[in-house]
Amino acid sequence: MQASSSKALPQVPPRAAAPAPAVSTQAAAPARRRSFAPLEPISGRARVVLGLAFFVAFVLVWSIATIGGFVPPTFLASPVTMLKEGWMLFAEFGFIGDVGMTVWRVFGGFLLAAVLAVPLGIAMGTWKTVEAFFEPFVSFCRYLPASAFIPLLILWAGLGEMQKLLVIFIGSFFQIVLMVAVTVGSARRDLVEAAYTLGAKSRGIVARVLIPGAAPGIAETLRLVLGWAWTYVIVAELIGSSSGIGHMITDSQALLNTGQIIFGIIVIGVIGLVSDFAFKALNRRLFAWAAL
Repeated sequence: MQASSSKALPQVPPRAAAPAPAVSTQAAAPARRRSFAPLEPISGRARVVLGLAFFVAFVLVWSIATIGGFVPPTFLASPVTMLKEGWMLFAEFGFIGDVGMTVWRVFGGFLLAAVLAVPLGIAMGTWKTVEAFFEPFVSFCRYLPASAFIPLLILWAGLGEMQKLLVIFIGSFFQIVLMVAVTVGSARRDLVEAAYTLGAKSRGIVARVLIPGAAPGIAETLRLVLGWAWTYVIVAELIGSSSGIGHMITDSQALLNTGQIIFGIIVIGVIGLVSDFAFKALNRRLFAWAAL
């Protein structure tokens, strides 16, 4: 029997099995929302509470400044005095008629501007030749203040309702035209090329690609310009007007009645805010697919 001459190899102890990684409970748990992180959304309830909180704080500071005697009532009426004057306006002076007249002027001038400006803006955004023809003049007129036209409009249209509607029309028309043209002109080129590939003609491109794609942006443009129209109506009613919220504010200024002035301003803000929320809700309902 042959004896083994090789040396015995050293025995290597077996390696201990690596422990299994512990499952982190923090990774499984949902991440908490950071309230002040950039672009971090908040709940609808928090949005309402925060919005109301600012109004409460504003009225509180206003009350302390006026009721506490820090500001003379001639310069700034207290919230209580403002509410009393507002009630008197509705109860004794038929202020509801002034409110209705102002609302009619705003929406009348705005709708007249929108009906004419939206098609022109779509044409400018679609065809570059149309844009080259109209854009310099529209851009020039966009910087002209609507109030500068009031003396001419009084000469042309008198002191009636047409003069006030034209002030709102001039202030809204040129803004709508340019904003709609930019919205339509920024359409995705790949969608246009895809439509051409599928056999669409120029009319089909406009009707089925450009206008539907730009519709949410056009609606948002109209919502923004409607807010600007509320500023133009007061300018129109300050001169040569016998009715409207602006007319009431002018009369109250002559009497140094700051309570009525502030109440008229607040009424304009409330009506504008309600119309803005209504416009937003309508846009979300008509163009719900735009948020997808």
